[in-house]
Amino acid sequence: MEPQTLLLATRNAGKFNELRALLADIPFTLVSLTEAGVDELVEETGSTLEENATLKATTYARLSRLPTLSDDSGLEVEALGGEPGPRSSRYAGEGASDAELIAFLLGKLQNVPEETRRARFRCIIAVAWPSGPIDLYEGTCEGRIVDRPRGVNGFGYDPIFLLPEFGKTMAELASHEKNNLSHRAAAARKAAEVLKENAV
Repeated sequence: MEPQTLLLATRNAGKFNELRALLADIPFTLVSLTEAGVDELVEETGSTLEENATLKATTYARLSRLPTLSDDSGLEVEALGGEPGPRSSRYAGEGASDAELIAFLLGKLQNVPEETRRARFRCIIAVAWPSGPIDLYEGTCEGRIVDRPRGVNGFGYDPIFLLPEFGKTMAELASHEKNNLSHRAAAARKAAEVLKENAV
């Protein structure tokens, strides 16, 4: 029997590759939006990570008629009242590059001492079935924002997110290290267990 297909609803190549590695042992064939022939762009209009992940998963499941996994992740900085949160990818404006996002965030923190820049990455994964329920899974990763980017193995805010217990930013970790302790890894592990149970 052919394995069931699971759509990973992201156009971000770094995120797709990370999710594919995290879900490598589930009995599904993993496909991208492009591979599934889905051209529509779903706007993240929700006010929370949960709303955005659910919106993308349900819409793309309906369009593709495939079980669909979507995530919404955000950086929550304590000194900024939890910003940028759900707006993390648009914090410096629509279409901003990773470098522009980092520069904008660091500008907001320029008067905040590094030792008080506590932050967390939070990820919500939604799995939607074309004719069934929606399941949500959460993962978090605690850290601190450093004053300049370090490392090249990552995307988004990874180069300025320090994991104090390692003395490294997320972007300084090897892929297998990041996949053991990232917020997305924690949520994906929870999702993978349920997907294994639901495989047909």
